[in-house]
Amino acid sequence: MKPSVLIIATLDTKGPEAAYIRDGLNRLGIPTTVIDTGILGEPLGIVPDISHADLAEFGGITLQELQNSGTRGRAVERMRGFVIGKVKELHARGEVLGAIGMGGAEGSVMSAGALMQLPIGVPKIVLSPIASGRHEFGPLVGTSDMLVMHTVIDILGLNNISETIYDNAVAAMAGMVQHGHLLTKPGPDKKYVAVTMLGNTTTSTMAIQDELAKFGYEVITFHANGVGGPAMEELAEAGQFVGIIDLTPSEVVGNLIGGIHNGGPNRMKRVGKLGIPQIFVPGCVDFMVFHTTSIPDEYKSRPIYDHNPEFALIRITESEMQQVANYLADAANQATGPIEVIIPAEGFSIPNTLDGVFWNRAADAAFEQTLIGSLDKSIWVEKLPLHVNSREFGVAVADRFVSLLSTESSLQAKIER
Repeated sequence: MKPSVLIIATLDTKGPEAAYIRDGLNRLGIPTTVIDTGILGEPLGIVPDISHADLAEFGGITLQELQNSGTRGRAVERMRGFVIGKVKELHARGEVLGAIGMGGAEGSVMSAGALMQLPIGVPKIVLSPIASGRHEFGPLVGTSDMLVMHTVIDILGLNNISETIYDNAVAAMAGMVQHGHLLTKPGPDKKYVAVTMLGNTTTSTMAIQDELAKFGYEVITFHANGVGGPAMEELAEAGQFVGIIDLTPSEVVGNLIGGIHNGGPNRMKRVGKLGIPQIFVPGCVDFMVFHTTSIPDEYKSRPIYDHNPEFALIRITESEMQQVANYLADAANQATGPIEVIIPAEGFSIPNTLDGVFWNRAADAAFEQTLIGSLDKSIWVEKLPLHVNSREFGVAVADRFVSLLSTESSLQAKIER
């Protein structure tokens, strides 16, 4: 099969709409492959290139077995796995120019799951009425460079409104296919360093950026909002970075304690296996993040910092700080490459200052003691009498990172000799 744009939809309900998008792309000279993820009914007004029976067979079962999965949710889950696998296979064979997924709740989540498997730079669009901002975008985006287009009206029938939206989606896809490009590995003259940050660590991150630029390093920042950290780790695995400064590993708190900035159970444990240099800083590990309107009752009596009209920060307790410290130490101990830990002794976040609402020296001291005591003795730990969000701290972290890379380069040169 020659390279084409995939169109993924439940054709038993979205057949005419998928056909409209297919025909629009074809008129612009873009070849297409239509994939049917419908489960119960047959395609309406369109013949797919890859049928729902083909997907079931690809997954090792018959269409009838898929339809008899027991529950609608179980059938959707299985079909989602099948289309994900098929898209991976097509991309591995070099047959994917881009992809458009469309559907309501189940259809858009199924197609988006498949589109997320495509690497950065491969054009990908999800068309859905649930992409309004009033629903979680995670199932539609993941850590990918997804273009999410709200269809405004539901996907049922062609009319002036829907055709306008689909025409624009077609134009966007054609433009990306014809004028976009894939993400490539950095050339030998590029030295990218990944840094995690939040608003609470922006000042120090900017200082790191300025300082590392003096040594020829370019900083790539990731917003530590539950997606940024995992995305950074995926790109590290893809060979994009010469090193990592995990200045703001606060997504660990979301996983262990609570909050919406949840980086998942493997946060900070993937990069260490790569052997690239790392610096860990416990920036923003002293709080959880919640929407201001959805703070759980059990946390409302804790110190709260109004970060902005949308998000509130909730101070975590001493025992919770120790739990986070043990996790960070375990992640650091798994690293196979050079690693250092730098602790800002004058506060881990903007409200964590002497007069700030998060100041709790006993809790922070317990965190530091637990972290240092749990780290492998071979890992260098340094406490600096600075606040995490100061330029001075950022400069110090950058200088230690340059020193770490210099040491690694020297050791590598000795090995090669």
